[in-house]
Amino acid sequence: MDLRYFNQTGWTAIFNGTETEIGRMLRVEGWDRPTGAALVVDRKRGALRPVTDYEDFSHLEPADQVVAAVPGGGWRAHWTDQGPGGTPLTEQVLAWLITSKGRATAITVDAYGHVEDADSADTFIPPGEELGPQTGS
Repeated sequence: MDLRYFNQTGWTAIFNGTETEIGRMLRVEGWDRPTGAALVVDRKRGALRPVTDYEDFSHLEPADQVVAAVPGGGWRAHWTDQGPGGTPLTEQVLAWLITSKGRATAITVDAYGHVEDADSADTFIPPGEELGPQTGS
């Protein structure tokens, strides 16, 4: 799961793009009471704007709602070939995000301070355990 799919409303707006703007995804921030239209942030105007005001609006997609975050607790995410030159890579789990549907997503931080989800990890290593042949890919 890409972190872009998490937000408070549970919805993401999809836009196809125009001649001057590329296709994109924006979080739905709320709903316009009179019309019921989904509202997204218009960065140029600095205001909420209904998705129906955009000529390239395509559709809404469900997003996960985070209801809790718990510490990583010593867990590590491991990829068999995502390190430099296709080498193994192991990163600490910073936290587990818990969604309204009960799904837990591991969030890692890399050596550069970038925070990402670890949904593509090949395995997760519990606290105090080492990666062994039985837990690899």
